[in-house]
Amino acid sequence: MRRETHFTIWYAVAAVLFVMLLQDYLTGPGHIKTIPYSEFQQSLAKGEIKDVQVAPTSMIGSYKTPAAGTPPHFQTQRVDPQVAEQLGKASVVFSGAPDPSLFETILRWLLPTAGFFLLWMFLMPRMMGGQQHQLMSIGKSKAKVYVETDTKVSFADVAGVDEAKGELQEIVNFLKEPQRYGRLGARLPKGVLLVGPPGTGKTLLARAVAGEAGVPFLSINGSEFVEMFVGVGAARVRDLFEEARQKAPAIIFIDELDALGRARGLNPVTGGNDEKEQTLNQLLSEMDGFDPRRGLILLAATNRPEILDPALLRAGRFDRQVLVDRPDRIGRLQILQVHAKKIQLATELKLEQVAALTPGFSGADLANLINEAALLATRRGAEAVTLNDFTQAIERIVAGLEKKNRLLNPEERRVVAYHELGHAFVALSLDGGDAVHKVSIIPRGIGALGYTIRRPTEDRYLMSREELENRMAVLLGGRAAEHSIIGRISTGAADDLAKATDIARSMVTRFGMVAELGQVTYEPEQQKYLNTPVAFGIERHYSEATAQKIDDAIRALVAQAFEKALTIVQGKRSAMDVAAARLLEKETLLEAELKELAGPTPLPAAA
Repeated sequence: MRRETHFTIWYAVAAVLFVMLLQDYLTGPGHIKTIPYSEFQQSLAKGEIKDVQVAPTSMIGSYKTPAAGTPPHFQTQRVDPQVAEQLGKASVVFSGAPDPSLFETILRWLLPTAGFFLLWMFLMPRMMGGQQHQLMSIGKSKAKVYVETDTKVSFADVAGVDEAKGELQEIVNFLKEPQRYGRLGARLPKGVLLVGPPGTGKTLLARAVAGEAGVPFLSINGSEFVEMFVGVGAARVRDLFEEARQKAPAIIFIDELDALGRARGLNPVTGGNDEKEQTLNQLLSEMDGFDPRRGLILLAATNRPEILDPALLRAGRFDRQVLVDRPDRIGRLQILQVHAKKIQLATELKLEQVAALTPGFSGADLANLINEAALLATRRGAEAVTLNDFTQAIERIVAGLEKKNRLLNPEERRVVAYHELGHAFVALSLDGGDAVHKVSIIPRGIGALGYTIRRPTEDRYLMSREELENRMAVLLGGRAAEHSIIGRISTGAADDLAKATDIARSMVTRFGMVAELGQVTYEPEQQKYLNTPVAFGIERHYSEATAQKIDDAIRALVAQAFEKALTIVQGKRSAMDVAAARLLEKETLLEAELKELAGPTPLPAAA
């Protein structure tokens, strides 16, 4: 087998060093003796010098008859004749300063240069914000490339989103068997957009697709494209797609697409030629340019599809939009079963009970719930996690951490007790409402002095007018208890009043549930960002007279709900007094005890 030799610069460096060392050896003490210039003058006066070679700063010569044990040659450094004459008269031994050798000269230049270069290599990444790439590679893609063994995620690790898994399973089959799926002329979708709230498993689904298909997976975040330099984002997009073409079949995954694909022209102040728009234009161009028959597909995830550019969402770019929503009860059970494999559960615990207590929880919320319950069980020294641990973990996530050191005076504790019992008794007295699981006067979170936990027994997607009115009555039950029993109203019902007013406003302006205003929608649904309304200013499309009617209708609905709650509280006064005394003593009442105190017969749903 022939071995190839590659010439590198290090061979030349080694050869130069060898030559310099050889020269230093040949001119070392064993061959030439270095003597002072004064000794040379004495030897010259005695006639002991045979011959001399004179250089501008030094002389090399040989002796006629060298002494025993001394080299035959000598060298010395020249000294100015006038200085030498004066020193000789004073009988002083003198010699000239030798010139530096070639090796010393090279080291004098090489060491400072090498030190400066190493210092530059050490400090430059830190001066550029800790970036590991050099300046010349700033336009390179920052995508992390995973192969099948690195991904280690399959569809078996994803639960609760069966519809989304079904949509993506076809993508996997297409990548595995392109001939079978293309026999009738069908093509692989160019792009698949995963849409859903935060924490529902969009990124996990994308990695599962790569793990199932067994192809390279190029993952990058939308915010990693744009830097402070103009043109970097577009260059990284080009480099990303070029790298994917070389690895095809492959999957490109762009997380948080809204950071890159925001609709152009939304901000007229900055104009239409900013860096993000150039990056988006390059992405659109690349999506039009690649051939899906080569097995290249683009996956992206976002929780804000409403702000994406329409050109990005059209057919031919993102051909499919897959909704990854919060799981239903069955989906929550499946997710809990996946995450519960890592912890020790009590034998009597049924995860169906936990799934029923967690409506609205996303996959990330459920994973956090499992971990919090395991921590609570570990903290109390238990051998397994019980239902009580899950209940406390839900309370901690929903209501916040207990503030046992927040001491209330006796009068405040009494007000809080009647307020929370007002919520509970009104909820227990109305049909069709959510079940009351617990009432407590232990402060939690930032501002809650007490809390009433009501969790729905089943997932609900539609609500009637009567159910909305009952929900408003439950919200105002605490205020009604304060008004009827305490005799004054406190600030503790501010949040309840705001929620009841929002329900009433939606009933009037969005749901058309007030006959006097007709079957008309007066206000669109307000945009939300992370469950917080975004106040862009709602344009009003109705007259002042209609606005007055809307205000009157909202006020009437809230007042009607308050009267319903007040009627229930006054009818349950004696039971509430007993329950308040027990709540002040125990600080917490559970569902069975509350039902026993409130009485078995609820009031009719419609007042």
